[in-house]
Amino acid sequence: MYIAIEGVIGVGKTTLARLLAERLAADCLLEVVEENPFLPLFYQDPPRYAFKAQVFFLLSRYKQLLPLAQPGLFSHGVVADYLFDKDAIFAAMNLSGEEWALYQELYRSLSPKLPVPDLTLYLKAPLPTLLARIRQRGRVFERRLEAAYLERLQTFYEQHFATYPHPLWVLETQELNFAEDKAAQDWIVEEVRRRLGCQRVGNG
Repeated sequence: MYIAIEGVIGVGKTTLARLLAERLAADCLLEVVEENPFLPLFYQDPPRYAFKAQVFFLLSRYKQLLPLAQPGLFSHGVVADYLFDKDAIFAAMNLSGEEWALYQELYRSLSPKLPVPDLTLYLKAPLPTLLARIRQRGRVFERRLEAAYLERLQTFYEQHFATYPHPLWVLETQELNFAEDKAAQDWIVEEVRRRLGCQRVGNG
């Protein structure tokens, strides 16, 4: 069992990944964000640092996900708070010219080596909700995030998942408090089990 959770910055991916991993008795795989030395610099000067930040993420996520290609290594299943495709979504938005061409070459050489999730959850929320959640978690380097950037990112996510060819659940999260509401948590867990066809997975 391999579940991936995706969505725009601040939509609640990590919170839901931890919940599902616990309830389904799976391993939780969290992306490396704050360890990227180029990310704070990118928010200060995007044109200068976009390529460096993106390649760091590309290699970091590839190294994290590559062990999933080895059968039996994660016997309890895995819930990840990101999809490898995420890297290409951000790169398409932030890179251009020769840097974009080089990135695409790197991505195309790495992507086929990784497994496809059995189920991907695409979380969505309105822009004001995303901004509020980002402010609430208080990452210093995210203070420079502007509404226009998030709105553009939403567009790229929508375009990507409009043609996503694998099992997908699009989940509106504005009125769904899975961080604290047990009924919401139970509903999501059971729906994931149903979509995976494994109602008896995990400890409930």
